[in-house]
Parts: sequence; structure tokens; C-alpha cells
Amino acid sequence: MVPTDVKKSWRAVKIAVIDKTRATENIYTVPIGGMSRIPSSNLTITAEAFLPSFVMEGTTMTSSSNELINPSVKVRIVDNGQPVFSGWLFSRFPTTHAITHPKYGFTLVGAVPFSK
Repeated sequence: MVPTDVKKSWRAVKIAVIDKTRATENIYTVPIGGMSRIPSSNLTITAEAFLPSFVMEGTTMTSSSNELINPSVKVRIVDNGQPVFSGWLFSRFPTTHAITHPKYGFTLVGAVPFSK
């Protein structure tokens, strides 16, 4: 559950894509609720929801505030038309629910607010 004030405050997330074979890292801005194609690959990343202060209350995931206390993004990653990951990336805990892809790694590295 994304609180209304959170929806109105954040427009995109920044996700680092690490190419393990080339030892490179590029950061891509993915709109919340939108999809981005990763150049020179068959990858697409969809940012389904962003929570700046992720908390879990029972089975409900929400944000306890609009401050970047525990930033997380729910993503769907597809490689060559095949889903490879659907879940949460946490910027402060990058190894929690880490994606196991043979060539790429993914990390939430930032969030982009709407301009005031």
C-alpha cells in the first residue's frame, strides 16, 4: 500500500545495473509505474511501487513516512521476454532478496522526487 503523499512526492527511482562479465555499472532512471529498457541488453525493468520508508505491518507493505529512511522499490525484471525477478530491492540492504542473474546485478541507488 503506497500512501497518497508518497505517490505525489516521488516520480522515479535510480537503479544500478552491474554487468558482471564486463565489470561495468550504469545507473538508469526508471519512472515509478513505468518501464525502462536497458541499452545493449534484452532487459527491461518496471518499477511497480516505491516506498521511501519501507515497513511491513502483518502482510501489508507500506511506508511509515515520506523520508528516505528505508528506501525500497518493487520491480519486475524481464530478460529476453522471460521474467527473471519480481520483488523488492532495498537500497540500505542490497543483499536482501538479491537477484541471482548470471550476467547482471541490480541495486536501488536513489529516488527522484517531483519538482516542487
